[in-house]
This record gives sequence, structure tokens and C-alpha cells, in this order.
Amino acid sequence: MTYEFETEVANGLPKCRMLLGGDWVEGAGASQDILDKFHLKPFAQLPACTEAQIQKMIDLGVAAFGADRLSPHDRGAILDRVAGLLQERAEECREVMQAETGFTVSDCRNEIGRTIQTLRLTAEEARRFAGDVLPVAGAAGQAKRTAFTLRIPLGLVLAVTPFNAPLNTVTHKIAPALAAGNAVILKPAGQTPRTACFISSLFLEAGLPSGMLQVFHGGGAAVATAMKDQRVRYIAFTGSTGVGRKIQAQAELRRTQMELGSIAFTVLAADADLDLALPKVVGAGYRKAGQVCTSVQILLVQESLKAEVERRMGALVGALKYGDPSEDDCTTGPLISLADAERVEAWVNEAVAGGATCLAGGTRSGAVVAPTLLSGVSRAMKVGCEEIFGPVICIESFDAFPEALERVNDTPYGLATGLFTNRLDDAFLAARQLQVGGVHVNETSSSRWDSMPYGGSKDSGFGREGPHYAMQEMSEERVVSFSI
Repeated sequence: MTYEFETEVANGLPKCRMLLGGDWVEGAGASQDILDKFHLKPFAQLPACTEAQIQKMIDLGVAAFGADRLSPHDRGAILDRVAGLLQERAEECREVMQAETGFTVSDCRNEIGRTIQTLRLTAEEARRFAGDVLPVAGAAGQAKRTAFTLRIPLGLVLAVTPFNAPLNTVTHKIAPALAAGNAVILKPAGQTPRTACFISSLFLEAGLPSGMLQVFHGGGAAVATAMKDQRVRYIAFTGSTGVGRKIQAQAELRRTQMELGSIAFTVLAADADLDLALPKVVGAGYRKAGQVCTSVQILLVQESLKAEVERRMGALVGALKYGDPSEDDCTTGPLISLADAERVEAWVNEAVAGGATCLAGGTRSGAVVAPTLLSGVSRAMKVGCEEIFGPVICIESFDAFPEALERVNDTPYGLATGLFTNRLDDAFLAARQLQVGGVHVNETSSSRWDSMPYGGSKDSGFGREGPHYAMQEMSEERVVSFSI
């Protein structure tokens, strides 16, 4: 099926278009193939935008922001309509997403359901977006004054989004920006652009004014081109720490939100309920083929539980079905590229050669890496000190509980950590001492609900997603006072 955001072709592959001023038009730059991630065959092409096209998009976005007269009620109504449209066309969206991501049926449907919730949450926030009344009369000599604040949108927001959540992460950036009154230009991941175009088309259908949301394609050079224009007032980025550093340097004094790399830990203390914990760990480690920033990469297990955890986890992981993501009972499909699958395989082989034990998986076929469980991993191995971004969980043991906290903190990253324990003192110690953006007790590192403030610390970035929190960051506070 060819969509409005694609160019129909009689022979060859359809081309994914960009959204410019309310119209879907073809990029005039070089093209790259969009691959079916399981079969590793191209099914569409993605022409990049030129500098001139990006500049025109910025001009139109700035003009649309200046002309926009949508009230908070209107913004909320549009977001609710988008949510309704997505719900009606959920299976259509699932087909678009699955073709270019390689996600399983359940992973796609879960992301669509969460995106509908994100849209509805943001619609609620749009309607109540407001400042505060200030107690100015409580200050000396200010008895006859009244003061309050207004939340003012920043202007044009640049959103740069990743392949691993091509629907919900896109929505977490563009929906709060629009709800706060900003205009948006979106640069989705080159591996998964059609899903972002699909949701963007629903915004148009829902009545968003022309120019308030536009979509361009390209690599790092395209992002750099957009950022050269100082009228881009806010940059929301999810991706690697290395790319995030470059974007932050170019941003200069402009505000940014950076959700970057991670090594995600989940801790099993000696009193952990393994019947509760282990199925959650398996789900958090292998969904989306482990390509989530908070996927459990290292499972820290107190020494007294190690043998039982290895035995039970080995059985659970070994029973997972993997391969063709179109099969309903498939848990783990392909990675985003053959090169990434080969890298993950190489890291696993390096760990085993260095003394680690492979308790399950460890094999690769094409871009599919079998769900893999390693034990005896050291922090000197790549799997123990770098983000693997693949379906691999590494078991490490510790003796005293503070050692687990030190292990988590002894990395440059700090996105989220899970902890299974019934000891409140240990839970609060972790909450106070872990240098991460989120601590989830009796949940995994991958625990998230879409209204929470989501983000990291250290090399995992800064700023927060979550509709309420993102809208605060994508606006500025203006004080207004009256002397009576």
C-alpha cells in the first residue's frame, strides 16, 4: 500500500516524502534505501532534503508560529482527534511500523497503545497549561501589587528522534511542543521514517494549521543545517551520547533536551521475589530486541541468589521464540541493521572468549541475534562497560548491597535502574545514592509510564520527557505585575 507521504511508482520502490508547509513533497537530495529489517531487502527509498528545502521549512515554521491563534482548548482538541484517528487506524500503523523496524507484533501494538495514551495526556495538559499566582503582597512594601506568571512558547522546536521508538518518542517530542504553542520541525531516524510520517499525517487530518508541523529527512548534516538558523529556539534529541555532544555544542545558549546513551542495571537483592522479578527482567531485556535505552543489560544479583537466578533465567530465556517478527508468538525480532547484529555477536563472542559463560542464545542468523544470557561478565568486557543495544543480559554478582550501588554509579551513564527488594532501608538508600534519572523499586530499569518525568543524568543527558514536564521546558516563564 502506498500512503500520501509516499510517491507512487510504476516500477521500483516508492519514495518517502517530506512534509513542507502542509504538503507532502519529495526531497531533492541523495536517496537511501529503507530496508525490511528481517529480510534485509529494500522496500522504499528515502530522499534527503536539501539545505534550501530545510531553510524554507524553517521560514514557514516561524511564520506559522507567528500566525498561530489556536487556544489551549483548540490544541487539546486537535491532540484528542489525533489520538482517535490513531486508535481507528492502529492496525494500519502497526503494518507501517513493523515493516521498517522489525519489531514484533506485540511490541508494535504496545507502542501504539502507549502513543494514544501520550496524546490524550498531552491534550489534558494543553487545556490546563498556565502560570502561577505570585504572593507578591507578602513582600515588604508590595501590599498594593498583584503578580502572576504566564507560560510563553519558545517558537520553533527542532525534534530529532530515534529508530527504536519511531511513534511514541516522536509523539513525546512533537505533542508537548504543539500543546505549549510552539511550531515543530521533525527529523525522524533514517531507518524508520515512515512511522513518523504516518503520525504526522494524522496531525494534518486532525486540523493542525499548515506549517505548525513539518518533517524533513537526512543525516547529521541536515540537522546541522537546521541548527544554524538561530530561529530554531529549542532542540529535543534522543540518540547516542556522541551525537548529543555535537548537537549540544552547536546549540550554544539555546535550550535542549538530551536523552542519550545508557547501560541499564537491574538489581536483585537477597530478599527479591524472583517469581515477580524474573519474568519482568526477561520482558525488559528482550523486547524490541533489546534496543531500548533502559533495556536490562546488566542484572546485578546478590551472591546468595546467583545459582538459582542463573538456572531459572537460563530456562526462561532459552524458551523465548525469536526470528520472524510477523509471527504472533515471536518475542525477539531482528536488530535495526545487519551491522548492529554482527557487532552484538562480536561482543558476545569476545565476552565468552574472555571467560564469560553463555547460558542461553549466543547465535546470530542475518540481523537476528538469539536472546542471549551471559554470566561471569567483567566490567572490562565491552558487554560490561559499553551500551550493547541488543538482546543480551549479563549476570554479575555482588556481596553487600552498597557494592551494587557502587557498580551502577561506576559508569558514565545514569538513565534508570531497577531494584527488587522488600527492605525499605535498601530501597531508600538506592533512591538517594544512585546517580540516575529514575529508580524503580520492584520494577526493572525499563519501567515507564508516559506521564512521568523521563530522562537521565551524567552522560545519559538532561531534560525530561513526559507531557507536563516537556511543556514546561518548551516554554518560558514571564512575570506580570500590577500596581493598584
